Amino acid sequence: MEPGPTVEPGPGPGSPSTETIKAVPVRHPGRWLTVAVLAVLVAMLANALVTNDAFDWGTVWEYLFTEQVLRGLWATLYLTVYAMAVGIVGGVLVAVLRLSPNPILRGVSWTYTWFFRGTPVMIQILFWANIGALYPELSIGIPFGPEFASAEANTLVPLLGAAVLGLGLNEAAYMAEIVRAGINAVDEGQVEAAHALGMGRALTLRRIVLPQAMRIIIPPTGNETISMLKTTSLVSVIAYTELLYAVQIVYSRNYRIIPLLLVAAIWYLAFTSILSVGQYYLERYYDPAGRNRLAAGRPTRRDQSGT
Repeated sequence: MEPGPTVEPGPGPGSPSTETIKAVPVRHPGRWLTVAVLAVLVAMLANALVTNDAFDWGTVWEYLFTEQVLRGLWATLYLTVYAMAVGIVGGVLVAVLRLSPNPILRGVSWTYTWFFRGTPVMIQILFWANIGALYPELSIGIPFGPEFASAEANTLVPLLGAAVLGLGLNEAAYMAEIVRAGINAVDEGQVEAAHALGMGRALTLRRIVLPQAMRIIIPPTGNETISMLKTTSLVSVIAYTELLYAVQIVYSRNYRIIPLLLVAAIWYLAFTSILSVGQYYLERYYDPAGRNRLAAGRPTRRDQSGT
């Protein structure tokens, strides 16, 4: 017997409908309104930059690559490097003291952080620049005993030294808190396992704790470096010829204040942008997931989220 035709059962009561659902996209009029407002504001800003003769872009391009400005830029860059080197090394030492089981060392570390974070960095720069008024001579010798060598304070602490000490010692107080947070984020079991294997406190810190803490330390350290590049402009108060003071010398002669300030702003923007790119790739390198995706040429989770 041949099989009969197959009858498909129709949709009964309560069964899902086979009708195609037409999806209607959600409207976002607020977004388009925001984009329109921003477009108008950007257009107004661009128009002001182009049509306002007070910006004097001809003078900006004239002085952008002059020798005096470039010397000031170079001074800003190596001052940033020196100050951050002092800040990072000092910050690690202060953070280690803060985590010490010795209460005296913890107290010294806390006092250092309290003082240098609690006073303006400009005052600290001015203090080091005028250290000769407090101690005309600095000497090395036995405490309360004979001196082996001495020299004038202004000779031992020139303007560059005052700028580096003022910026670097202040930065060390902030870096200490960053490093301490990174160390505390490492699981205590890692330290206990290292001690169980016979590793000392210093070796455990260097080989186990700090490499893992770098994921937390690197991002704020990058931010501090970018901030330091801009903070170097404060040393202009002691007449050290960095970028800002270099353009101040120029506009004190030709009275073109706005164009010369734009010259300094362009260079600051250029190098903070370069540092931001370097920070981005450094963060990806110290992020294990990001490092694997970077090696494979795939976007990281942060890239996919658009942040």
